[in-house]
Amino acid sequence: MTNFLIAGPDTATATLLLAHGAGAGMESSFLVQMAQLLADRSIRTLRFEFGYMAARRDGGKRKPPPKAELLAGEYRAAVAAARQIVGPAPLAIGGKSMGGRVASFIAGELFCAQQVKALACIGYPFHPPNKPQQLRTAHLKALACPTLIVQGDRDPFGGKDEVASYALSSAIRFHWAGDGDHDLGPRGGSGFTRKGNLAAAADAIAAFLRA
Repeated sequence: MTNFLIAGPDTATATLLLAHGAGAGMESSFLVQMAQLLADRSIRTLRFEFGYMAARRDGGKRKPPPKAELLAGEYRAAVAAARQIVGPAPLAIGGKSMGGRVASFIAGELFCAQQVKALACIGYPFHPPNKPQQLRTAHLKALACPTLIVQGDRDPFGGKDEVASYALSSAIRFHWAGDGDHDLGPRGGSGFTRKGNLAAAADAIAAFLRA
């Protein structure tokens, strides 16, 4: 059974199912902040954890995360459970880093099956840090699901200059966080702030989901 942390009004204009990154669960400070910012914009979020992370919470042995591809079944189960909550209302899927990548594996099929309306990823891991040749973009070339990727300009998993050269589906659009790292945080003196970047990211996600 999937356990959710729910934020945002029941009368929300859209609901976003959010998965966590590889090393931090659904109560990470980043996801807590983002869920609140989206709630402030009348977007409801349902956060959940993959089994390996839930086991850590229950005092189990700290195991590394499985390969992202192996978590697709758990995400499908979370979608089915979320459907019991949202009913026929529009549902989007996504997540932070690895969570967004897992969602991207199933977004196309679920969109075609009219189970989800959109995909929203934050800090997408296009490649491992310092290994730009190990691209994880093959399945993104023909993705049909409307997609928004919120990415820091200098994300070590794929920055703005790198991503511009990738062959990606025309269904994918971007919101770039000024001078942002993997958590959208800028460097001091850049002219940007983390608070401002997070607020702008929430604005972009909310507008995208409403559209």
